[in-house]
Amino acid sequence: MILDRKTPPAFNGVENIRLIHPEETMLSNGCKLFTFNSGSQDLVRIEWIFSNLRFNADKPLLNVAVNNMLNDGTSTLSAAQIADKIDFYGAFLQVDYSFDHSQLTLYTLTKHLGAILPVVKEILTDSVFPEKELATYKRNQQQKLQVSLQKNDFVARRLFNKALFGETIYGVAAEPADFESLVQEDMLSHFRQMYQPANCTIIIAGKAGNEVVTAVANTFENSWSDNNESADISQPATQPATEKFIYQERPGALQSAIRLGMPIVQLSHPDFPALQVLNTVLGGYFGSRLMSNIREDKGYTYGIGSGMASFKQAASFFIASEVGADVCKAALTEVEKEVTGLKNELIPDDELSLVRNFMLGSLLGSLENVMSHADKFKSLYFSGLGYDYYDRYTEIVKNVTVEQLQQLANKYYNFDDFYKVIVGKY
Repeated sequence: MILDRKTPPAFNGVENIRLIHPEETMLSNGCKLFTFNSGSQDLVRIEWIFSNLRFNADKPLLNVAVNNMLNDGTSTLSAAQIADKIDFYGAFLQVDYSFDHSQLTLYTLTKHLGAILPVVKEILTDSVFPEKELATYKRNQQQKLQVSLQKNDFVARRLFNKALFGETIYGVAAEPADFESLVQEDMLSHFRQMYQPANCTIIIAGKAGNEVVTAVANTFENSWSDNNESADISQPATQPATEKFIYQERPGALQSAIRLGMPIVQLSHPDFPALQVLNTVLGGYFGSRLMSNIREDKGYTYGIGSGMASFKQAASFFIASEVGADVCKAALTEVEKEVTGLKNELIPDDELSLVRNFMLGSLLGSLENVMSHADKFKSLYFSGLGYDYYDRYTEIVKNVTVEQLQQLANKYYNFDDFYKVIVGKY
């Protein structure tokens, strides 16, 4: 057979996307267990996910510090001993923190679960936050933060979140002095209240047959019970600032960090999928209008983009970039021009077609293995949504009209109402 190299292969759009659904088990102690059993490799990922406790502005670091130090020692194991036990079996244990949740994640061969799960259980039930390790943690984090505070984009992101969300877990960022308020007693109290089975969701993904589920259930159901104090996972309401222009001058800056945007609807809102289409046109991929104008045409920046971040009790739309300090005002003018253009003119059909294919292809490409399917489930589950969300999402991406997108731009994209944060020169 002779290949015809002059005729490109036929282009096929994404028709439908099938997601793997988990099996759900409720343990007798109130812990929820979801299992994604798929794959041929003898590998499993297990996540223990906890909702963060109510934010305390007087002790802003407790949620993140307790999570970060989970592996630093129990009453019988030091940090080095924990690491040795995990490494011996070729496993990997990591902690992850977000505004809404803290989690401990284990990657291991399934044949080693019996040896590793007791170590994980000891971490989640008996972490003690040793004074020596705590002192090291505070010193290291202070140094890292002081370095980060010299970066304009880092400071701009902090100021932007504070403006949008106020004195909440989404808005308050740590200062170096805040680490001095961390004391072992507070961390132990926080740990006992937060790391309880009723506040825990376990998600297993990989080659997870009955023997894996049974091993996890036996380890984390028997002899793990709630404490007398229930976990307070409520959060105070967000408090957007009244001042919408925030400028922090840095006289010697060669570049200015820009962050613009506003609070917006969350993932559960009916407008969210179509707003993602609109956002992608504006700045959500490399061929977006912001990139084409401000990077490719004007040469003001190496990169600019926009995005939407949805949390449990808040959400934001943002545009972010670093531009030459001498063209900061000009860059803002061009951003406003692109935002306003979406309100005044219909998106051309060929541009929208490209965006549709990019979004659906990105979604399909993000489902490369069973663990990525579990990640999609987490996003839905913790937002109170079902799998029909992705059915609606794909239908909206395929069928939203240019008129509907223009209506959404006029409804949500009022540049005068955007919070505008600039760090550098203006």
